[in-house]
Amino acid sequence: MNLLHLVKNMTRVQKQFVLLFVDLALVPLALALTFTVQMGETAPFAHLVAIAPVVGMMMVMAAALSSMMGISNTKLNAYDMSGIGKTGLFTVLLTAAAYALGEVAGLDLAGGAYVIFGLLFFMLSVASRVVMLQFLLMLYRRETRHCRVLIYGAGTTGMQLAQALKTHEMIEPVAFVDDNTALQGLTIAGLPVLKSSRIQDVAKTRAVARVLLAMPSLSLPKRTQIARRLEGMGLEVQALPSFAQLIGEEALVDKLAPVLPGQLLGRAQVDQDIITDDAHFTGHSVLVSGAGGSIGSELCRQVLACKPARLVLYELSELALYTIEMELRDLAREAGTEVVPVLGSVTDARLVRKVMATHKIDVVLHAAAYKHVPMVEANPLAGLANNVLGTLTLAREAREAGVERFILISSDKAVRPTNVMGASKRLAELVVQDLAERSQGTVFAMVRFGNVLGSSGSVIPLFQDQIARGGPVTLTHSDVTRYFMTVQEAVRLVLRASSFARGGEVFVLDMGAPVAIRKLARHVIEASGYTVRNRANPEGDIEIVITGLRPGEKLHEELLIGEGFLTTAHEKIFAAREAKLSEIEVAAALRALREAVATADDDAARAVIARWVEGWPQKQVGESG
Repeated sequence: MNLLHLVKNMTRVQKQFVLLFVDLALVPLALALTFTVQMGETAPFAHLVAIAPVVGMMMVMAAALSSMMGISNTKLNAYDMSGIGKTGLFTVLLTAAAYALGEVAGLDLAGGAYVIFGLLFFMLSVASRVVMLQFLLMLYRRETRHCRVLIYGAGTTGMQLAQALKTHEMIEPVAFVDDNTALQGLTIAGLPVLKSSRIQDVAKTRAVARVLLAMPSLSLPKRTQIARRLEGMGLEVQALPSFAQLIGEEALVDKLAPVLPGQLLGRAQVDQDIITDDAHFTGHSVLVSGAGGSIGSELCRQVLACKPARLVLYELSELALYTIEMELRDLAREAGTEVVPVLGSVTDARLVRKVMATHKIDVVLHAAAYKHVPMVEANPLAGLANNVLGTLTLAREAREAGVERFILISSDKAVRPTNVMGASKRLAELVVQDLAERSQGTVFAMVRFGNVLGSSGSVIPLFQDQIARGGPVTLTHSDVTRYFMTVQEAVRLVLRASSFARGGEVFVLDMGAPVAIRKLARHVIEASGYTVRNRANPEGDIEIVITGLRPGEKLHEELLIGEGFLTTAHEKIFAAREAKLSEIEVAAALRALREAVATADDDAARAVIARWVEGWPQKQVGESG
């Protein structure tokens, strides 16, 4: 029968009996060696036979002491310093019992003989366990496929890991790897400490398949960088948490700290006070399209503070609608406002018409839009259908239903756009401007502003996600700048601007000075507790990498199309002077756009943009045709 199979099939009691038997067998062996060393006996075993009763009694006492102290209960792979200490105490007690028996039996042995017996028994007992453990490990390693590993980090954690793996039946540590030159070349815990530059060679020559990172105190980005380099060599990488983390004294989370977007503006935020009383919202029925988005949800929160009679949440995403409805439910109850969730698209004319009529809408805040530049660039028809035709549908139905006020949330990307998303927002503005010219009751207006810090798809969540993965943080260009505002202050100004509307205005928010994205990236890295890695600081944590401008992306955004603007009653809100299309031109643009969407013709859709959107680069016309 296979020896390893026999060992594996032994019960715990049987294994304890084997260890007990070994200890009992060591009693006469230690005595025989004592007689040889102390008394010069040439036939020690014959002498043992002569005092067999005493030897038998010593073995009985050894069995009793072992059972009481649990000596045989200690597993071989858990036999450490505490086990050796317990063996030492067992030896002392056994030696004392042997001395007492010898005196009673009149063996006439010198006191030194008992001391030598105790020392020999102790050494034999410890050595027997070490030998048995190594023998069993040899059996396991011969019969099972084991994994050879390198331990990256020869510090305290690495040494503790090496000690633990020495008794592991499946994992065999081969060597340490450490970047500390003071440790390289040493032998720690029986393993050599190598340079990291030798990892690939050692992995090939020693058949190493895995590297264990034993550096829990190293920052997450640096550990990630090491892991990526090792994975590039075809090695599996696993990281070991610190022992403080394992016992719960230190959270098993990364160092990334939440960054408040407003802290990154480099200026004081405007309009800190939320509007709580506005004649256009208080006691009225308000519809917010795109209610589950970053801007839409904040519009809902601040409109709710004005205590409208009804707040209709119009949203295409079921999850986003559920989330905002759950958030506002209790607040609405306190405000005495009815909250109505509506799941659907703004392009659905029948649903929009029904909602307008059923809930007697007074004010529409239209924030629903596809706004992610690369996504809309890759899906131009969907972006144009939603942002342009959806705006047309919602605005027309609002006019037919006699809605008092319709406010379009626009974007600085609508100004001389170079991407489809910006062009779609400019076309939406032209549609609303045209309806404003021909509307007798509904007041149509637009509010245009730049990037919102912390919104979905904005750079801060992207940077934070990249930092959490260990970097690098990516920029499209080292000189790119953007206008920024927090979602709270942007919405406060939107609501104030809506009260100034008389019809057809394009309101522009004062976004402050444009922010360099490279500077913003550095702020996010440092606010997260890390340092930037560059030529001046090669030991830094997070690297900033330039990837190149994406299709349709500008270096610098603008807020105005025309030459100037008019001031309003608020110092941060301006009314732009901008050209409009005629009714016939708008109708022609919409007819061509509908045909392009109906026939799924991307080139035709881009041709509509090139024909009717001011500032569209002419080179894109050739590309589309």
